[in-house]
Amino acid sequence: MSTSNRGGAIIASNEFWELGIKLLMGKSLHALPPLEWVRVFEAAARLGSFTAAADELGLTQAAVSQRIRKLELRIGTQLFNRQPRGVTLSTQGEAWLPHVQTALTLLLHSAANLFEAPRRKIVIAASTSVIELWIIPRLTRIAERLPHVQLAFETIQNLPDYDRSEADFEIRFGEGNWTGRDSRRLFREELAPVAAPVLLGCPSQDWRALPQIATSGPRIGWRDWCNAVDMQPMNVPVLRFDTFVQALRAAEAGAGVLLASLPLCSRSISTGALTRLTPQTLPMESGYWLTWQRSRPNFAERLSLIECLCKGD
Repeated sequence: MSTSNRGGAIIASNEFWELGIKLLMGKSLHALPPLEWVRVFEAAARLGSFTAAADELGLTQAAVSQRIRKLELRIGTQLFNRQPRGVTLSTQGEAWLPHVQTALTLLLHSAANLFEAPRRKIVIAASTSVIELWIIPRLTRIAERLPHVQLAFETIQNLPDYDRSEADFEIRFGEGNWTGRDSRRLFREELAPVAAPVLLGCPSQDWRALPQIATSGPRIGWRDWCNAVDMQPMNVPVLRFDTFVQALRAAEAGAGVLLASLPLCSRSISTGALTRLTPQTLPMESGYWLTWQRSRPNFAERLSLIECLCKGD
């Protein structure tokens, strides 16, 4: 149990809060700053920028600056040091920030836990490939854990689509760091060449002479693979698709060799539709992450869904 040292005496955390409440009750509640000002302070302090806080909260930069100035006047101390190229927290601001974050988190979660009804619908935004190859095989598991929930999906084609999405969860490709969002890695990405057995012919055939299939997007390609495994560059791919699932179907049809995401094509390999051509793999730092807005209230079904999607077979 946490403690606080006050006047040489050790006060238990519950007693400390009770003392604080008694002190506050001795004053007018109007002495407390508006919650909106406190939320603006927390966002600006966490992001280190009035402009970034404005973007996250849907305000103008001037509105953020005005609210923080009013907050400083209300509590009687300077929370930020204004500089020509931005702002930094003052000593008082740094000291107050963890208390503000703890209080806002408790308020947010307690309201959700006490008053929010069970979620009947959860919206997930993701690419076609992730929906088909990762989420759909796990729908039975999700239904067992969340039988009362309807899942709705938004297909994300391009990065700007995320800006227009109001989904509860977004599955993004990257390194797991997005402003204002929490994240859990969906799976660890590894790449390796695969092909349909019908394409391979005799065992002595060199698969590197076969046609290659490429996928557009952020995932690394054949040139990166050749450099990583110290292999001579291969011919230009004869086929290029803008989604991984399309490239996967072409590989399954025997159209060429695919540099595949092993987690996404694990079922094709296990059923024999595709064969791995080398024991070597290329691990990636970037990968797919299940993300959600940090500022939104928690709900009971969130953890269950995270466990279902972020747990491999």
